[in-house]
Amino acid sequence: MLEKELGNTGRMIPAIGLGTWGIGGFETADHSRDETYVEVLKKALSIGYRHIDTAEYYGNGHTEELVGRAIREEGIPREELFIVSKVWPTHLREADLLKSLNASLKRLDVDYLDLYLIHWPNPDIPLEETLRAMARAVDQGMVKYIGVSNFDRSLLEKAISLSSVPIVCNQVRYNILDRTPEKTGLLSFCQEKGITLTAYSPLNRDVLDSHAKRILENIAKNHNATIYQIMLAWLLSKERVVAIPKASSENHLMENLQACEIKLTTDEIAFLDSIK
Repeated sequence: MLEKELGNTGRMIPAIGLGTWGIGGFETADHSRDETYVEVLKKALSIGYRHIDTAEYYGNGHTEELVGRAIREEGIPREELFIVSKVWPTHLREADLLKSLNASLKRLDVDYLDLYLIHWPNPDIPLEETLRAMARAVDQGMVKYIGVSNFDRSLLEKAISLSSVPIVCNQVRYNILDRTPEKTGLLSFCQEKGITLTAYSPLNRDVLDSHAKRILENIAKNHNATIYQIMLAWLLSKERVVAIPKASSENHLMENLQACEIKLTTDEIAFLDSIK
């Protein structure tokens, strides 16, 4: 398993994590497929996933419950896991954030989170207050590290300047067709400052255009791989970038994990970089 450093913490984390949006519901809880989803999560753990990304918003908390159940049933030692959750933007007042954090810990059935993120910024709540609450959570041992999600470069800079503890991660949408972090300078800023950029939605399984697909297919042949593995390998070739693809089948779980083993050449990366 390829690992990368989390921020400048010295903590190495799996470069491929498991995204859990939609497991157990989207905006509301859906219990209709609980057994199926728990088995998917247990399978992920059994084949080596140790970086699990979730949020209180997912399934209105039910996703965290399913993740916690799967960890419990699979019997993975807590210290082997890197668990990430996120606080919703309506809960960014200090008291609300700590209440949300405690609820997430209870649903996940863990004593601490490895990484806690502000899910989306909220201009109606002072960022200083939110970051003060995050620092308090670190001081109390409920969270090891903190970060943000969906912050642009200027807001990330502001967060860094206001936080009394290091901001080690920014989780944003980034894939071979959505290059927003590159275009805005966010990626280069994170690389310069030693901040991990976690790419969510790293695979565009249904919206690849013919030009992109042709380039990906040609490179995939060189590595006896799928085009989706090449998409992930391209992201992982970037300094400071890790990815959290979703998967609902054993084949896709394994396929995503094996992307870590693909070493793209400089020329292949250049071809992939040329996709617009």
